Amino acid sequence: MSDDAPDQPRSFRYDGEVRPGEKRQFRYEVSETYLGDPVEIPVTVINGTDPGPRVCMTAAIHGDELNGVKVLQEVADRYTPGELSGTLVLLHVVNVPAYQAQQRYIPIYDQDLNRSFPGKERSNTAERIAHQVYQRFVSQCDLGLDFHTSTRNRTTMYHVRADVDDPEVLRLAEAFGANVILSGEGEASSLRATASRNGIPTLTVEMGKAHRFQPALIEKALAGVESVLTAYGVYDGIETEPSWRKVMGPDEEKRWIRAETGGLVEMKWGPNPLVHEGEAICTITDHFKRDEHVVAAPFTGLIVGVLENPVALPGHPICHLARISAETRAEIEAEIERGEFDGYRSYGQRWMADAEEAE
Repeated sequence: MSDDAPDQPRSFRYDGEVRPGEKRQFRYEVSETYLGDPVEIPVTVINGTDPGPRVCMTAAIHGDELNGVKVLQEVADRYTPGELSGTLVLLHVVNVPAYQAQQRYIPIYDQDLNRSFPGKERSNTAERIAHQVYQRFVSQCDLGLDFHTSTRNRTTMYHVRADVDDPEVLRLAEAFGANVILSGEGEASSLRATASRNGIPTLTVEMGKAHRFQPALIEKALAGVESVLTAYGVYDGIETEPSWRKVMGPDEEKRWIRAETGGLVEMKWGPNPLVHEGEAICTITDHFKRDEHVVAAPFTGLIVGVLENPVALPGHPICHLARISAETRAEIEAEIERGEFDGYRSYGQRWMADAEEAE
């Protein structure tokens, strides 16, 4: 993000205009249906009375990922122009065709909208939608938060994904206040990689299960939004400072532990995400419960993701485990003693959530 902050409030222009001090909610056409009806994304623009950065927030780029949709609904309701220095640009549901079908990808052709940025004006459906979204809204902003969940059958820790080698992206990730940052550039044609590459620091927030709202994660994400707005001078609120933070780079040891046998999976880890070398993560048994295979932790680490589907085939990912330092382990153990991880494996508690390996 440029250090040159505007010294005067400015209008936000797409095909229309939102002047300083205005809040506008509308639907913006990005495509058409088979019947020629418009496909329109719901948008909220809240333009502050005072100058400041423009913050873009996106949800449901994958149509079955709903927690972010609720986050943006609450953000749109919570903030007013009179208390903002800058502009919030909220794209409530980016992938409307997939959202209407309640599936991850654009229906029929299974196009991944989050592998289609910055898009093209004359290309396939996904790239045309990406082009409209990026050119009209994202490209005019100074930083971005892209909210995701998983699809199905896996569970992951609440975390952000960011290219921490970019100082501006690192600043944004730290401002959001998540305990865990997975570092990497991301897929070249994803929204966050495209925007960050073009000077709009953007991070992905991974937060929960598909096809549902999880209030605990939604509240956590709303606190992260407020923390970012406060850190960048957009809003006078509270910054989130986690008691510990783990940045996991691409060269650090993170391993998907995979099933070697097929059968029924029973998780043994918990109730907190810290596992020690040799501890059982789960067992896999046949239907007669005659053969049992114990999946043990190969090293002491933090469970970043686990399989939720209780059946597995050989090669299925069972657990995503990240090695941690002795210092981080001590901080996590202190939080366990304070009860910070109580209910970690329960629905809607703390930061457990369904997810895939990729955003």
